[in-house]
Amino acid sequence: QVQLVESGGGLVQAGGSLRLSCAASGRTFSTYAMGWFRQAPGKEREFVATISWSGGSTYYADSVKGRFTISRDNAKNTVYLQMNSLKPEDTAVYYCSAGQTTTSTRKGTSDYWGQGTQVTVSS
Repeated sequence: QVQLVESGGGLVQAGGSLRLSCAASGRTFSTYAMGWFRQAPGKEREFVATISWSGGSTYYADSVKGRFTISRDNAKNTVYLQMNSLKPEDTAVYYCSAGQTTTSTRKGTSDYWGQGTQVTVSS
């Protein structure tokens, strides 16, 4: 069992930055691929980024490529999402997930999900 708790969301102006964190409980964190998804009001949940268990592989949605960076610290059981050059269209609830592979996290078929953290980007 893995429990995920996101933090770091908030209100930021367009062009600004935020770093989201996702703290995981459980000794098996380092064996999971981790992912970030987001869901804006009235829209479906969409994939943002994922990272392999070792941190050696990362994948991003085209909409965030070059602006967002996913990373992880297995010693701290934490995955991060550094978000730069934020745009109003990045406004959403951001969710952290843990899955068997980066393929499963990209598809949204993760085993575990956090409760989400709100990110609001003002224009």
